[in-house]
Amino acid sequence: MQSLNIAVIQSALHWQNIDANLAMFEEKIWQIQFSPDIIFLPEMFTTGFSMESADLAEPPNSKTFRWMKQQASQSKAVLIGSCIIVEKKKYFNRLFAVYPDGSFSYYDKKHLFRLAGEDASFSPGKKRLIIEVKGWRVLPLVCYDLRFPVWARSVSSAERTYEYDLVAYVANWPAPRIAAWDTLLSARAIENQSFAVGTNRLGQDGYGKEYPGHSGVYNYLGGQMAFSSEECILEATLDGEALLAFRDRFPFQRDADGFQLD
Repeated sequence: MQSLNIAVIQSALHWQNIDANLAMFEEKIWQIQFSPDIIFLPEMFTTGFSMESADLAEPPNSKTFRWMKQQASQSKAVLIGSCIIVEKKKYFNRLFAVYPDGSFSYYDKKHLFRLAGEDASFSPGKKRLIIEVKGWRVLPLVCYDLRFPVWARSVSSAERTYEYDLVAYVANWPAPRIAAWDTLLSARAIENQSFAVGTNRLGQDGYGKEYPGHSGVYNYLGGQMAFSSEECILEATLDGEALLAFRDRFPFQRDADGFQLD
């Protein structure tokens, strides 16, 4: 496995203003000083965590998706972030992973945050998504998914012991529960013997919720490689050879309990 360069853009968002957020993130992408293989944006990076799905949703191939294709092409990096999508009269908190060549995959957030009414405004996804970047297998998930370890569990099979090498969460995770965010990101890395990335936003949303950032990159031991509570672009290089060597020396996954996801 080659090394993997990642960039995490942590920023405040313009509340429910798609055009302003696209312009802001475009400027930040051009500020990245090295050559990332993946660029991570927050959850609902065009609107903030809004339940106004009927007013803000875009069709799958609309403005935000076309912008992501353009930015992926220009930056030569896989661009990952979620936005509000309407398809077949249903609304989704949809994460796109868009490649520089224009190909893409998507994941619809499974665990909807009922305390904010997300379950009443959106439909849940049913399938996980694992993408490949430079030989790395990446599991991208969304915010509240972090609280459910079974959904992120690296399931072994006859072909391989480790299902993925990096688990990544894009989020709008508020200040009152930020200790859980920090702790669970580290835990997901430890229990799956993988790297973990969390991309959170800053500032206040239209509901008065405060977001403190705490975007971070964690190694397979749960140690923090990069972290910030300020407006920034986090940069990190993940060492694939070190990950494989650790797994060879400590093959904990071979003793994991078997199960199947519904």
